[in-house]
This record gives sequence, structure tokens and C-alpha cells, in this order.
Amino acid sequence: MTKYNPTDLEQKWYAYWLAHNYFHSTPDERTPYTIVIPPPNVTGVLHMGHMLNNTIQDVLIRRARLKGFNACWVPGTDHASIATEAKVVAKLKEQGIKKSDLTREEFLVHAWEWTHQYGGVILEQLKKLGCSCDWQRTKFTMDEELSASVIKVFVDLYNKGQIYRGHRMVNWDPEAKTTLSDEEVIYEERQGFLYHLKYQIEGTNEYLVIATTRPETIFGDTAICINPNDERWQHLKGKKAIVPICNRVIPIIEDEYVDVEFGTGCLKVTPAHDPNDKVLGDKHQLEVIDIFNDDATLNSYGLHYAGKDRFVVRKEIVAELEEKDLLAKKETYTNKVGTSERTKAVIEPRLSDQWFLKMDTLIQPAIKAVLEDESIKLHPKKFENTYRHWVENVRDWNISRQLWWGQQIPAYYYGEGKNQFVVAETKAEALVLAKEKSGNTHLTEADLRQDEDALDTWFSSWLWPMSVFNGILEPNNPEIEYYYPTNDLVTGPDILFFWVTRMIVAGFEYKGARPFSNVYLTGLVRDKQRRKMSKSLGNSPDALKLIADYGADGVRVGLLLSSAAGNDLLFDEALCQQGKGFGNKLWNAFQLVKGWQVDTVDQPAASKLALQWFDAKFNAVLTEVEDHFEKYRISDALMAIYKLAWDDFCAWLLEMVKPEYGKPMDKATYEGVVAAFENLLKLLHPFMPFLTEEIWQSLAPRTPEQALIVATYPTVQPYDEKLLAEFDFAAEVIAGIRTVRKEKNIPFKTPLSLSVLNKEQVSNRFDAVITKMGGLEAIAEVSAAIEGAMSFRVKANEYFIPMGGAVNVEEELKKLQEELTYTQGFLASVRKKLSNEKFVNSAPAQVVDIERKKEADALAKIATIEKAIDTLSK
Repeated sequence: MTKYNPTDLEQKWYAYWLAHNYFHSTPDERTPYTIVIPPPNVTGVLHMGHMLNNTIQDVLIRRARLKGFNACWVPGTDHASIATEAKVVAKLKEQGIKKSDLTREEFLVHAWEWTHQYGGVILEQLKKLGCSCDWQRTKFTMDEELSASVIKVFVDLYNKGQIYRGHRMVNWDPEAKTTLSDEEVIYEERQGFLYHLKYQIEGTNEYLVIATTRPETIFGDTAICINPNDERWQHLKGKKAIVPICNRVIPIIEDEYVDVEFGTGCLKVTPAHDPNDKVLGDKHQLEVIDIFNDDATLNSYGLHYAGKDRFVVRKEIVAELEEKDLLAKKETYTNKVGTSERTKAVIEPRLSDQWFLKMDTLIQPAIKAVLEDESIKLHPKKFENTYRHWVENVRDWNISRQLWWGQQIPAYYYGEGKNQFVVAETKAEALVLAKEKSGNTHLTEADLRQDEDALDTWFSSWLWPMSVFNGILEPNNPEIEYYYPTNDLVTGPDILFFWVTRMIVAGFEYKGARPFSNVYLTGLVRDKQRRKMSKSLGNSPDALKLIADYGADGVRVGLLLSSAAGNDLLFDEALCQQGKGFGNKLWNAFQLVKGWQVDTVDQPAASKLALQWFDAKFNAVLTEVEDHFEKYRISDALMAIYKLAWDDFCAWLLEMVKPEYGKPMDKATYEGVVAAFENLLKLLHPFMPFLTEEIWQSLAPRTPEQALIVATYPTVQPYDEKLLAEFDFAAEVIAGIRTVRKEKNIPFKTPLSLSVLNKEQVSNRFDAVITKMGGLEAIAEVSAAIEGAMSFRVKANEYFIPMGGAVNVEEELKKLQEELTYTQGFLASVRKKLSNEKFVNSAPAQVVDIERKKEADALAKIATIEKAIDTLSK
């Protein structure tokens, strides 16, 4: 293959890697290096966030494999209760089927069909990206083994008194028709209205005005509350008010909870639909009236609004209140509205019987591990503040969901009472417990009714680092003992509490050890306008099309060059083009090396020195790269390798050793260049696996055991820092020579001589390289400046290039005369402006100063040109 075609390489080498089982890991005598994938939703497709996250994981796993670790990257997917159930319900709706018309078992048949049809899509797409997961270990959170692990943990925590059932105010998602944990509610600032409603005081013509953002909830009002210290409302103590429209009489109660500064200083109390109102209601023993159905339409308490959506009712009830002169005023108002993290629906606070996990004691080891002994490190460290806020303010976790897709809660009811249930892993075990608890020995399994709810998806994925190795069902099996704790977790900061913290909690509870050592938190992928990428905005590119257009290696490099840990990536397709361009550069370098003819000739001094220099440079950069990886600065590591390849290898080394046209290269130099190229490929392989494997396999015949994917990663060797400093100096000298050639239009084939006034006492070690790269015939030291020669400086050293026959004097004089004439004309125009008194007196001083600087620069340039003309004319 002479032309670089990423698509051909990707198909070829991924098939090769799979065929030789390089991704698979089994316990052995080596040190393990383990990563568990953050399981994407089973319904998901590859997007830019997945691309970034999984590229980083693949870099880490491939590097560990090269370093001799037993690298194990466990892939899998999450059943995503809410998202998947919503998709299945939508699909059934298209077929004219309602979920409510199906039994749980019938619905689950459809859910599994959906999962089997779409569940593997994203994992197949990750293969296109080059991800070297151990596909033989692929897990799904609804796999039989993993589901059994979840049930076992639920029963264990219940028996420990950590799980309880309670009637509490919860977050209700009316679109998904399920509760959510507090962490799954996103609060957004939204502009709405503050409605001032008039409540008539019973038995009088007086009205009390109360401000609310939700007039539709008046049907659930069971009291009005005033502050006992508010002098404005002392006369209302002990009285009653009439709720507008529904005309229900409610008491006026007193409580210091009421903010006298907000609205009118009076509060309508709706215990069923506001957490704070519920606290007031309990304290004052108020009636609780739930006015909503599970889809947030009003129920029969809503009278003539029954069956209508809450937001429709809001508009209509405001119109009715205005018509009945019960709306005092309406004003714009901005407040925070809770929305569902999954469906984006506005959350409805609702009283409900739910299952909760106590977190106050369970969280303690997770606090210690990250914030005290730092046995788990967050990268970047700044996220410790976010972590601290969450763990120190943790609330009990609502773990039940009103869904059918997911692990069904293993609670079995044997009677109608709220507490007439038992918790067990199987129905048979539940029957034994139910007989004991009830004293009814005649109970049968048919008398038991399992709780309808499913467990929160996160209650499954918090076990992921253990359950993928069957560490819950068989706590001491060889695999969990070998692979756990895992090493690095790569994920987004948006699930630092949802998933990361909870995995730490579960790890200490069930293995007595941290689940991982390091958490690398990526930033969000945003567009050039800093907007988060989303389907709704249409700003998220097709991930697979990017791979098709730029190659997987190009996309990986493009993503990583601009994605420091924890910082958002401003994605631009030009980044992928840059990555592809880098691939082309490497491919062309390979073509150049492969094209050299090798013979038994002597090794030039310049080539020998060039290889010594590159070896030192390689080890210096490798030292830097290792430090970057140690600190999880993966973007910086790539940039260091990128510069080593582009600048040092391609631009310098290959040019320094390249033989003259038509002449062969000596064997020692060729072998040295190939060895240097191979080491470079090893550093690049984790980032650009396909191209590097192709070049590696093409540089020399290889057996499967010698493939790059399982090669040995370079280790840092001692290197000569003085050699590097001398090269850097020589590079500046070469740049100076090339500048002279460019300015004087002297072709490279025209030899020049170089004289140096060596004030820096620089060694002549690189003279052979300077001679070759500068196109010189000789380098000599002088004790004084050479008159009439072109000169340049490098630090204190002065370099002189006598023009002699290198320059066509007649052409150069003509060019200098043209430049002199132009500069004199420019000077005349500037002086004309400065001689204009009106301009000098009226223009800003800064503008006048600029013109005077132009005059001074022009005069200096004229003097230089005239001196050059004088020198050439002698």
C-alpha cells in the first residue's frame, strides 16, 4: 500500500487483533491492570462524549498492555430503566399497544426484543474506534448473574437495617411515571409568573391575597399560614378562609416558618405537593389532598379541570380567576424548576410509599478514601470540592422506580397491611419467612405478591466493578481476587455522585476495599460556541461519519489534543483533520525510510551524531511523557509525542541522515533509523493503534507474537543533556544559514562557507550536521568580524557568510535599489503627514507617535540598504 487509506487499515488490523485474541485476559502471574467501562445505555449510539471517554480508556489499556501488565478492559451496557422503558413504550404506542393493556411478563418480552435488536449497537461502534476491550467478557446489567447480585445486595442491606420502606415526599417524573432520586433532578432557572390570588375570609367581605407560582395547586390547599409575629395579620388568628373556585373552607394557622418578606407574607399550604408544606402539614395535622394523576393531569379533586394537564390547567384557571375577580395581579418571576435528568419533564413533588437506602453510615468510608487518606485520587483534583459537597450532604437514596424494566424489588406481601411483607432472594425463601412472620402455616407461594416496583438502575451499576467478576455471588472467586480493585476509572464529572461515589460505597461495603485507585474525569464535549452537544441543538456530529472521513486514528488524535482532564473540549472538525494530517506525515516518513537503498558504505559522521542526538531526545521526551501519564495529563503526553514525531523525527532526524540523491545509505544508519522509528511507534500506538501497527508490520517481517500491540514499551535510559543543548544551539545556527539563503535567494546546491566568532565557546561536535543541513563547504573560527559578509547571531556568537560568488551582484544591487526607492517614497509620505500642523495638533498623541516611529524605522532601513549597496559596489 503506497497511499495512506485509514479505512483499509482499520478493518485489516482490528480483524487481526481479534483473530489472535490480544484483547482477552485471564489471571496469570503478571500484575493486572484493569478498567471497567462506564456502561453506556443499552439503547445508546456512539456520540462525541463516548468517543472521548473510550479513546482515553483505550490509550490507558493499550499502554498497560505494552508495559507488560495483564491488561483487562471489561465492556458492557446498562439496562437504563427509564430510557429503555420509554423507548419500548413509544414503540408499542406506534403499534397501537398501551403498556397498561399488557401484563408485566408481556411487556418484558417486548423490552427484551428491543434490547436484543439494539443492545449491541454501541459496542460494535466502539470497535470502529479501535477500542481493545475484552469482548469475551461483555456484560449487561440485566444478565442473570448481575441481576442476582443486585437482589442479593438488596436483601443483605435490608437485613442489616439499611434499607427501609417509607411514605415520603419524592420527586415524581410524570412522563416516565416513576420516582427519581434527588440526584436525578436538575434545577433550571425559568421565567414564569407570580400569581396573587384572593382568598375570602369566611363570614366576611375581606380577602386575603396570597402569591403562588402554581395556581393549579389550589385544589390541594388545606390551610393558610401566617407568621404569628406579623402585625398585619393578627386579626386573622383562629379564622378560616375559602379556597377560590373549589370553595373549600380551610383553617388559618400560624407558624414562624412563613417568610414575612415574600409576597404578601401569607402562605397557602398544599401538603401533598410541596416538601416544605408537608412538614407544616405534619406539624399542624393538616389534611393531605393529592390532586394529580401519575401523568400530572388533575384528578377528581380538580373538579371541572379533571383529566387536563397541569400546565393547561394553569392557563385556564388563571383566566377563570380573572373572570371571577379572584386574581389581584400577575407579575413576572424567575425561580428554579426541577426537571428530570432523563426525560426533561418538570418534576412533581408527590407523597408516595417508596424504598430507601440509608446513606449516613455507608458513606463514611467513601469520605475517608477520597478526602482523607486519598487512597482514591480524583483527576483533576479540583473535583474534590464537588465530591465533598455531595458526600457531606448526602440524603437517603430513593432506590425504587415505578417501572417494569429492571430488577424487581424482592419484597413479597402476604397481606393487605403496609408492613405485611418479607424480603428474600427467592419466592420459596420468602414463603418460609412469611409463614414465620404471620404465624400462618397455610400460606402458599400463590398467596405472595411481589412488589411491583423495579430498582433504580444505579443500584445495579454501583456494583459494576465487582459484579462483572461475579464478586457478589462468589466473593472470593479467583477472578475477583485477581482483578479487584481495578486501576483507573474514566468517566464524566456529571456522574461523580450518581455512579462513582456509589461504587466507592459498594466497594467498601462488599469487598472492604476501594473499587479503583484513580478517577480520570473528562470534560464535556462542546461546540465552538461552547454549547453542550445535543441532538436537539443539532450540533453533535455523526461519530461514525467522522471516523469514515478522517480515520479512527485521526479522530482519536483530534479529540485528545484538546481535552485536558476535567476541561471541556471545544470540538472542531479541524482537530480531526489535524489528526489525519499527522497520520499522513508518519506515513510519508515511513515511505521515505522504506525507499532508501542500503549498502555497505561507511557511516557519515553527521548520521552517527544525529542518531545519538535522537536517542537522547527520545529519552528526554519519554521522561516527560511518563510524568504526564503519572499525573493523568494525557493530552500533554500526546502533544509531547506529537512534537517528537513531527519535529524531531521527521523534520530533523530524517533530514540529517538522508543520503544524497541517487546514493545509498549505510547499514548502521538505516538500522538506527528503523530502531528509532520503532520506539516512536511504541509511544504512538496507544493513541494511533491502526497506523502504527501497519507501519510496524511493514518495517520488518513479524510473527503474531511480535505484533506492535504486544511489543515491549520503551523504558527511560540515561541521556546526555549537554548533547541536547548543543543540538539546540546548532539548530539555531542552521536556521540562521537558511534565513540568509532565503533572503538572498541562494539555492541549497550553491555551497557556502561559514565563519564563527565563537564567544560562547561552543564545541564543534555538531559541525558535521551544520555543514550538511546548511549546505556548507567549510566552517572556520575567526577572531574578528568579517566586513562585507552576511551575518547573524546565536546568543553571543556571531556567524558570517561571505557572499563572494554566491550572489549575483548585479541582480542583488538592482533588488536593493528598488527597495531603497520604495522606502524613500514611504519616508516622504510620512514626513508630509508630519509636516502638516493641523494633523500634528489635532490627531491623538498616540497616532502622531506611531507616525514618528514609522519615520525613524524608515530612516534606519534606508541606512541599512545604503550600507549593503556600498558593500556590494566595492
